[in-house]
Amino acid sequence: MTASHSTRAPRIRSAVGARHGLAVVALVGAFALVTVGSLAPPPVSDVAAAGPNAQSYRPAGAQKLVIPERAQVVTVARDGYTATAGVQSLAAGGTNYDWAKLVLLKAGFPMTDSNVTVMTRWMRQENGADDWWNRNNPLNNGWGSGGNSGLGSYDSLELAAENAAEALHSVGGYSAIVAGFAASAPTEVIESAIWASPWASSHYANGGHWAYTAVQVVTSPDGTWAG
Repeated sequence: MTASHSTRAPRIRSAVGARHGLAVVALVGAFALVTVGSLAPPPVSDVAAAGPNAQSYRPAGAQKLVIPERAQVVTVARDGYTATAGVQSLAAGGTNYDWAKLVLLKAGFPMTDSNVTVMTRWMRQENGADDWWNRNNPLNNGWGSGGNSGLGSYDSLELAAENAAEALHSVGGYSAIVAGFAASAPTEVIESAIWASPWASSHYANGGHWAYTAVQVVTSPDGTWAG
């Protein structure tokens, strides 16, 4: 009885050990499946699966924008850009129109057509058009030129423009001229102010000695601008 019991006991332990081993294997296998599932890449979307030949893809709940026919097109206006000529560019041009603009620039007046027209006409009345640069003093300005009655001269046309601008702002009798140029008033308004001022003792015969034809463009000789 004892012998048979001792013979069967190992078999019982073996069977129990085998069942225990199978349970461990099953548990490890289940854990492996869970781990592999968590590391697997996400499923490929329908768009990717469809490939480059897919016509469209509209997921559920997609929104659609509808523009009513009565919607109006709004045009946005952009600011324009302008450039103002500087001393170097005007000197490079070298014409009577460039000098007229330089006086306006030095005096802080706008370079409008009205202002340039009056200034070139004024220069023509003083020195003529063909030699408007005479003595580097296109307006026969006595301010800083060293000559009486405006018969002095300047070292350069640029210096002449500076003195003309300074004279206009410094003499009270020229205030109406300054106001006209500053406002870019009509030509007749500025010209009337010039005639009434003490700039010329003849007062240009109150306009009787004033020409209104277009002033021709004339370039001054080399060396007249710088100095």
